Amino acid sequence: MTSSRETDAVRDRVIQAVREARVVDMHTHLYSEGFGPLLLRGIDEVLTYHYLVAETVRWGAVSAEDFWKLSKCEQADLIWRTLFVEHSPVSESCRGVLTVLERFGLDVGSRDLKSYREFFDTMSVEEHVDKVFELAGVDWVVMTNDPFDETERPLWESDLKCDPRFRAALRVDPMLNSWESCPEVMRCWGYDVSDYLDQKARAEVRRFLTDWIDRTGALYMAVSLPPDFSFPEDSPRAELISDCLLPVAEEKGIPFALMIGVKRQVSRAFRLAGDSLAKADLGAVERLCDQYPNNKFLVTMLSRENQHELAVTARKFPNLMVFGCWWFLNNPCLIEEITKMRVDLLGLGMVPQHSDCRVLDQLIYKWEHSRAIIGGVLADKYANVAATGWRVSDEEIKRDVADLFAGNFTRFLRLEG
Repeated sequence: MTSSRETDAVRDRVIQAVREARVVDMHTHLYSEGFGPLLLRGIDEVLTYHYLVAETVRWGAVSAEDFWKLSKCEQADLIWRTLFVEHSPVSESCRGVLTVLERFGLDVGSRDLKSYREFFDTMSVEEHVDKVFELAGVDWVVMTNDPFDETERPLWESDLKCDPRFRAALRVDPMLNSWESCPEVMRCWGYDVSDYLDQKARAEVRRFLTDWIDRTGALYMAVSLPPDFSFPEDSPRAELISDCLLPVAEEKGIPFALMIGVKRQVSRAFRLAGDSLAKADLGAVERLCDQYPNNKFLVTMLSRENQHELAVTARKFPNLMVFGCWWFLNNPCLIEEITKMRVDLLGLGMVPQHSDCRVLDQLIYKWEHSRAIIGGVLADKYANVAATGWRVSDEEIKRDVADLFAGNFTRFLRLEG
């Protein structure tokens, strides 16, 4: 029988291992320095993150329409005044801002937004990136790269110098969610794609995907899908998945990442802050994993109600890797609940978190907050094991934690590291 003292020691060792673990962040919206203004950084960008925009407009001091008429600095001033001065910053997004400031060594208690701006303005991009990666304990991240984006595309077609800590993922949302807008554009790029998905058009779509995977070095292809996503079905999306995307993914040896459950623009006035969520049908995921055993699927879902079924589905398919607490699930109470459930059902065979960062500095708070929660969950699980008399060495704990924060993802992709 293990004593409570020994159990507490195990807990401490687990929490320490999690605190020291190096992270591979498998899904972000960050960019390296070579992408210029696409790399968002600094206090004004952190403050105008869309979570904080929605939280501010809800207080009624300004309409959504009038908010967007403000300059970036004016928007940040309004958000700071509304959420940090006139009300206490207790939401997870507000707390994240404070964590960023504190980890940079700034005086959070001063509430001096002007001094915070001056601090970030003095840092070069290179210095800023290096410091954030150091503070977050992150080795490298995966970007979200959309060849249909008119700002990003020319950069890839030029002599782009990409920081090796920023790896690519090919985003295919325009193709799968609004195919009717794609053929004319793709024809301008030299792909003989008709408005209808005939045999030649499908071959050209496959060529397009292959070209962009090769150009970017994409580690996987990814799409964000609505809650009514279904497969199979009589639609261009289903045809593109089965006849174009999955064959290319299998040939290139990369996974297809599905992020399911987003309802776009339920509040159009809120713009990016106006998206919502709904429960989805897991049947599509089951059929994809079952019908395409030679393909690998990374899956996360936006609705809390889908989490148990998704974890159970992952038990049935080795070609399915569950990852992260996405978007509206990236809150402490839900991360804890979901992580506990996944460990109970899947053991250590999943990727517990990704940051989904849009602003460089968010890497700091998203990983600091998630480490604390995941560490607490794992500490309880290892303490339960230790209570039976099973002894877990420091090496075994570090091995397991390294798998959760990096190894499971890189091994699923068959990367060396």
